[in-house]
Amino acid sequence: MNRPGPAGGGAASRPRRPVRAVLFDRDGTLVEDVPYNGDPDLVRPVDGAREAVRLLRARGIRTGVVTNQSGIARGLITAADVRRVNERVDALLGPFDVWAVCPHGPGDGCHCRKPAPGMIQWAAGRLCAEPAGIVVVGDIGADMEAARRAGAHGILVPTPVTRPEETARAEHVAPDLTTAVRAILAGPPRGRVLADERPAEAAFAGGTPPAPGAAARRPR
Repeated sequence: MNRPGPAGGGAASRPRRPVRAVLFDRDGTLVEDVPYNGDPDLVRPVDGAREAVRLLRARGIRTGVVTNQSGIARGLITAADVRRVNERVDALLGPFDVWAVCPHGPGDGCHCRKPAPGMIQWAAGRLCAEPAGIVVVGDIGADMEAARRAGAHGILVPTPVTRPEETARAEHVAPDLTTAVRAILAGPPRGRVLADERPAEAAFAGGTPPAPGAAARRPR
């Protein structure tokens, strides 16, 4: 997978505006990552997901989901399958204010597939929110790069498939979803490791980063 390097911008040059909306990655962030899932019965929220979205809504912060679903382009699932899974996520954790789905594959050259910023920009328009007032929460570097390119803030919540270099490069890291959201409630994220100031390595499941290649990661 190609990994774009930094290209201008960054948090230091963005105005610190109140958080208007939070956009979540779906698989591995809001729900357990089931490869190319087309079965709503397999949807399982991650620990803390219900509390996290409840806290945001209680403060009037709008919520959305931005998700790569390359299984559609690969012929492994259909757009209808993805829609049914999303409806199940909405039933368990929603309703979310906006959904953005990229059905393309890595080589399709679209502008929506993360790490491209298209889905975040589109969602921002639907929410009538400036990107500087949006926080993107995800579990891999592509989520963070998409946020940076769009001019939004990004918080990485690592999982066993998150690569050590992605955690090292992330502008903000949280050990879990609830910690990420509680930090957001105080305004745009500040500091690299959020809330409890543990070392970044402690954000990994089990407290230590996985060895390179320890967990297989399929293209989303």
